[in-house]
Amino acid sequence: MPTSNTPRTLQVEADGGSRGNPGVAGYGALVRDPATGAVLDIDAQPLGRASNNVAEYSGLIAGLRLARSIDPEAAVHVMMDSKLVVEQMSGRWKIKHADMQKLAAEARGLLPPGQVTYEWIPRARNKDADLLSNEAMDAGASGTSWVKSSSGIRVAAGQGTAGTHDAGPLAQEAPVAEAAPAGAAGAAGPAEAGPARKVGRLHHVEIWVAELAEARASLGWLFQELGYTVSGEWSEGTSYQGAGEYLVLESGPDVTRGRHDRLRPGLNHLAFHAGSRAEVDALTAAARERGFTLMFADRHPFAGGRSHYAAYLEGPDGFEIELVADPA
Repeated sequence: MPTSNTPRTLQVEADGGSRGNPGVAGYGALVRDPATGAVLDIDAQPLGRASNNVAEYSGLIAGLRLARSIDPEAAVHVMMDSKLVVEQMSGRWKIKHADMQKLAAEARGLLPPGQVTYEWIPRARNKDADLLSNEAMDAGASGTSWVKSSSGIRVAAGQGTAGTHDAGPLAQEAPVAEAAPAGAAGAAGPAEAGPARKVGRLHHVEIWVAELAEARASLGWLFQELGYTVSGEWSEGTSYQGAGEYLVLESGPDVTRGRHDRLRPGLNHLAFHAGSRAEVDALTAAARERGFTLMFADRHPFAGGRSHYAAYLEGPDGFEIELVADPA
């Protein structure tokens, strides 16, 4: 019989997938009590466009976060059908890809070394995590959010209260309920409020570029400075996940050669909230060191009006970004 000093054991089952590799991706993870088989908590999220490997590592990270939230002192046994992730995290295979190195480092940093063990299992034994990841991919394909209460995997009664999205690249903002107009027919009261509708909200922006390496070093760098994280990378593109929407830089044989012309019909520029005036100034200075040009310099930082503090920057490829400061 275990003594009071024996650490609790939690079992993490995780999976991830990509329909297209890279393509519509998502992950799923759960924590199970190995003694009873009860599912203690679950998590799943769409990832935008990403590879299988990114999705599988994302599932691992989510599962470790769940386990840490339930009991940070517990011994955690991870079971996955990804031979790559299991062998790399066990230290038997080298991690050569830079993105995988970052994800593996994040996973290792969630719990102390020696507290986590890994086991490869066949897909048939990982069906619950596989179902969760497919629910996430279904949500991503339809432009909706994964809803925990609607999952096919049920959490044991009295469980599932752990916070599933703490700070980090996989963190998501909680959906904010949108109030119905006063007097609207069928308006729900507080007790009837459900997940906020996303119809009409931006889903993603895809930017075609002539030189992908240059765009990654300029626009991609700026996206990450603004809080986006790399969620997928392939030979012809990179996706950057925000709190809700995601951005894509993509090149390839279908892209017409030449520099972007913001004055032609089509998209003129992207504008981002960039924090305080001091933060806008600091980011503007850093961007100029990376090859961005300050536009409308004679009217900066009020080129958009005396009450609008912003920097208008043109990247090396001709693409315009506006950094907007919070109201003073």
